[in-house]
Amino acid sequence: MIENLEPFKVTPPIHIAIIMDGNGRWANAHGHHRFFGHVRGARVAKSIIEACSFRRVKFLTLFAFSSENWLRPKDEVSLLMKLLFSRLNRERAGLVRNNIKFKCIGDLDRLPAKVKEAVNQTISETDHCTGMTLIFALSYGGRQEIANAAKRIAFLVGSGKLRPEDVNEELFHSQLESSEIPDPDLIIRTSGESRLSNFYLWQSAYSEFMVFPKMWPEFTRNDLDLAIESFNLKERRFGKTSEQLGSSPQTSSRSLKGEV
Repeated sequence: MIENLEPFKVTPPIHIAIIMDGNGRWANAHGHHRFFGHVRGARVAKSIIEACSFRRVKFLTLFAFSSENWLRPKDEVSLLMKLLFSRLNRERAGLVRNNIKFKCIGDLDRLPAKVKEAVNQTISETDHCTGMTLIFALSYGGRQEIANAAKRIAFLVGSGKLRPEDVNEELFHSQLESSEIPDPDLIIRTSGESRLSNFYLWQSAYSEFMVFPKMWPEFTRNDLDLAIESFNLKERRFGKTSEQLGSSPQTSSRSLKGEV
């Protein structure tokens, strides 16, 4: 229950992004079918979503299904889609009750029709919520997002609506699907792997990265609190010196540009 969380005095990151890795390996290690690991992982995701909302994190992105995950065995992909469908329908009311706004990034057209419908229904029914924004990265790949932004810019240049010399970091960022979401301040990955796996490639330039050796089904709210506390000890300089930063060690990369 979310009410059991202890009060927290540290300031959370504006945006936490999590690569939820290790469901299948956890299940195999405990003698279960891989799908049992995904079910257990979904329960942990719900717990962490509620905890982040309670901790007043403004944005939480969960890397739920990558563009490369379509390459997994068909029966596993099918089971994952069924699990996503059932969890969205089951948790939609809870998101509204907790004032959590739901968004998605990724190629939703690849989702089965009824799953895409459940996604869009959840987005629509939580659109009025003003608390934390929860982003599911579904059928998402960072390279694909960058390539799509490049295509849009190429079209604008080709149609004469944009000059090549107008292209800069800010303009490129504005063409990303996730342009309305602040860059992640903290990226957490479970399972001990220390790679991004095609997640938020553009946006993670100045993200703090924290790896937990445990598998995602073993991740707890205490681990989340540990990550937030460790983040607060970081001095984020964004290329500057400590002296230049003065007394604001935990400034969002986007807020430095006056955007948040």
